[in-house]
Order: sequence, then C-alpha cells, then structure tokens
Amino acid sequence: MTILNGYIDIQLPYAESLKGRRAILNAIKEKLKKFNLSQLDLSGEYPKEATIAIIFLAPDSVKAEQQIAKIESVLESAFPETEFEISYEMS
Repeated sequence: MTILNGYIDIQLPYAESLKGRRAILNAIKEKLKKFNLSQLDLSGEYPKEATIAIIFLAPDSVKAEQQIAKIESVLESAFPETEFEISYEMS
C-alpha cells in the first residue's frame, strides 16, 4: 500500500476577496470529493493564492500517480482559468 500526501497550490488572480476565494475553493473541494481523499484548506490571508493539502491511500505507486494525473486533469478541465501546481510525496 502507498500513502500519497501532497499539496495543490492554486493561483487565483481574479479573486478580489477572501469570500471570492472561498467560493472557488469550495467548488474545487467539491470536485475533489469524488476521488475518495482527505483534504484540508491551508490558505492564508492573501485572497489571490490558496493551498489545499490532500492525502489518500493507493494499492501501489503506479495507481497513486494515475490518481494524481486524474485529479490534475479534472481540475484543469473544470477550472481552466485557474493555475494549479500539484506537489506530492509517497511513502
């Protein structure tokens, strides 16, 4: 079994307030729910950037990397105006 923990760093140049950022993050977190993972918003006070921590269990490292690729694909297609950078490590 492989545990993957990572961060999704999000750039939100069009978010004007914390309320606007929260609305976008709630939509992103709703999309992530279908991947059966744990997630936590680690964002600070700056409304134009956000970070979501994720962690999930996979049978092996190949499946974990496939899951990350699916997550990235879904986020890019659902939120094309938003920049995502996913960093992760497996153990």
